[in-house]
Amino acid sequence: MQVIATIGQKGGSGKSTLALALAVEAHRAGRSVAVIDLDPQTTASNWSDRRSDEQPAVVSCQVSRLQQVLDAAAKGGADLAIIDTPGKLTDALIAAAKAADFVMVPIQPQLYDIETLASLKDVLMLAKNPACAVVVNRAPVQGKRHIETQDAARVQGFTVCPVVIHNRAAHGDAGNVGRSAAEMEPNGRAAQEITALYSYIAIALTETDHEKVRISRRA
Repeated sequence: MQVIATIGQKGGSGKSTLALALAVEAHRAGRSVAVIDLDPQTTASNWSDRRSDEQPAVVSCQVSRLQQVLDAAAKGGADLAIIDTPGKLTDALIAAAKAADFVMVPIQPQLYDIETLASLKDVLMLAKNPACAVVVNRAPVQGKRHIETQDAARVQGFTVCPVVIHNRAAHGDAGNVGRSAAEMEPNGRAAQEITALYSYIAIALTETDHEKVRISRRA
């Protein structure tokens, strides 16, 4: 089972929205997906409660139970788990990053978010530096603020996802009824951006798997 973690040290960056949108996209692509909700605010779990479709499955758990829940998800047939984390709870971020094959760091194109990247480096180091990319999220539709944010993340040594997720009403409107933007507006720009993001991460996961095989053969 492959594992993606969405982490960040600031609330409001859109971690839950992206995690759920990616989970739906993966499910639509034919994968069996489990969303693990580590956030005490249970945003992902509340979304699932509003949802008419039972897939993707969402499980709320405490950090201390993360590995057991991941093991149960794999045993139950899930081939992809997406961990949604709270902001500012370092233990949860470290645990999620350690368990992940790929870590996604959503940030908004504003200085407050950019400033959190320095402390996130420490989190990733404690998690033994998993494959990771910064994703600029909730970017204004007009202007170049997202480009400046991407440049700032690169300067700090982060890999930056080329896909930018813009601030589109479809994400919030869909979340209000337990759906994703792709389900509500399949041909909309929000859906297109999520599809591109999922494709980027799917390729990154494949590259990570190949690297694991190469290292195991060397050992």
